Amino acid sequence: MDSGGVDRLDELLLRALQLDGRAHFSGIARDLGVSERTLGRRYRRLCALGLRVVGRPVASRLGLTRWLLRLHCAPDAAGTVAEALARRPETSWVTLAAGGSELYCAVDVRAADGSDAPLLRKLSRTPQVLSLSAHCMLHVFAGATSTWHATRFRPERTPPAADSGAPLPLDAADRALFTELSRDGRATVPELAAAAGLSPSSVRRRLDRLRDGGALSFGVDFDPRLAGYHLITRLWLDVSPARLHTVGRALAADPRIAFAAAVTGDANLVASGVFRDPAELYTYIDRDVGPLPGVHTLRTAPTLREVKRLALGVR
Repeated sequence: MDSGGVDRLDELLLRALQLDGRAHFSGIARDLGVSERTLGRRYRRLCALGLRVVGRPVASRLGLTRWLLRLHCAPDAAGTVAEALARRPETSWVTLAAGGSELYCAVDVRAADGSDAPLLRKLSRTPQVLSLSAHCMLHVFAGATSTWHATRFRPERTPPAADSGAPLPLDAADRALFTELSRDGRATVPELAAAAGLSPSSVRRRLDRLRDGGALSFGVDFDPRLAGYHLITRLWLDVSPARLHTVGRALAADPRIAFAAAVTGDANLVASGVFRDPAELYTYIDRDVGPLPGVHTLRTAPTLREVKRLALGVR
């Protein structure tokens, strides 16, 4: 086991949970060639270190559009603004960039043009916010959220495109399931049934419907620093339109990239990743991103602090 506290078996367990957050330990143990008891001990230990498996809604399948907000604040106000954004229910994550004056947050709104987002209007009138840009996420190549945790493991499944049919309708019982799964994605069927006031068989049917319909996915939240990855950074790329999809897929294929999406704005591709140190980030830019045809510019913004992450309730 390395100094970060995570060894190869731990990483394999994290990978298995990222592939399917509700996979039975018996099947994972069989695939990894260890006993179920050993796997259970490892899981409990990782939970003590901060591991969470959480259910999360896929915005595009629930009739929502996700926007990425990029704010420049007065240096002494960025932390206060970030904390205020983190308390708002429509924000799913908030991060403060290195330097302390730039922050990012994601917000889900009903109208695709953002016209029904009172948060945007409020921020534009906030004196401490020196500039604000809003970037609509057009297509997500990797990661349904911008959480950096467990970036070395592939998502459970690729979220459907925003135009893949009518939004999936939810009722009160579905919303109750989302609430419980946001607390513990591995909650048992009886626990979910009790919380939602449903029978176990009804819970199973609803889970199948939500997952098969692309509205529910599962995330693994685990601090990458425990595995030796200490540099969290965001990358903004300006890519030729003809190469945008190719470059986006190339970024998403790299296990160091947790999140990549085509967005509106001056930079048409945004990505987030975790690296061991600045040298690894430089090597990634030089050897992996630099040679990609169509990349005109690249800007990086290391993360200073995650103020809010994996806030996954359904409004």
